[in-house]
Amino acid sequence: MKKAVPQAAALLLEKLLLLAHLRPLPAADTDTDRGEPPPAPAPAPPPPAAGCLQRGDLLEVPRTLFVHFGIYLGENRVAHLMPDILPALTDDRRQIQRVVTNKRLILGVVTKTASIRVDTVEDFAYGGSILVNHMDRLFKDRLLGSEEAARRAEKLVGATAYSLLWNNCEHFVTYCRYGAPVSLQTDKFCETVKMIIRDQRSVLASVLVGLAVVVCLGLAPSTTLPTILVTFLLWMAG
Repeated sequence: MKKAVPQAAALLLEKLLLLAHLRPLPAADTDTDRGEPPPAPAPAPPPPAAGCLQRGDLLEVPRTLFVHFGIYLGENRVAHLMPDILPALTDDRRQIQRVVTNKRLILGVVTKTASIRVDTVEDFAYGGSILVNHMDRLFKDRLLGSEEAARRAEKLVGATAYSLLWNNCEHFVTYCRYGAPVSLQTDKFCETVKMIIRDQRSVLASVLVGLAVVVCLGLAPSTTLPTILVTFLLWMAG
């Protein structure tokens, strides 16, 4: 039973990561009703050529569920923070530098370990399109020099702690380019959670879910106390 919980969490994370790399399906075409095949989806635009990028540029790769960030170091190299269990297990640079597998990434998230690594632009983009310095418009007054941003990124390369909300790839790049770690994705997530908590319909939903659990599992402290506690907390926070 103790092993079932981390296994279930790892499976859920793996499915979310696979979903994050999927491309949305094209909308249904009316030509299919006439027996004609729908047009092929347009291929993803290639990443910018290394010659178009400047040392210290902040790179973004939008995914389905999140945005991945990195700092361009020049010569087709990008420094970026990735969850990875391997740096905590070995000092072998050859093994660590290999492409991070889903298992390595998931275990890194669960154990809160990561590495700031240097990869090629192509490996960093992972087939996605790249936005360059897209966040500069939000931090005009805090923009550091490009060389300073690159130097900060180079100094941090190696194993590091990881937190999905408080120390992720966005915190890394904003520290390097703007001088302070910030994550707009984390802020947006926290605002969404706050809206859900403040919505009184969440109280009703928690009551209904709690009643369903009690009906299915029976009346016991392990079922009634969490229902009462969660409902009370949501009511007080709303």
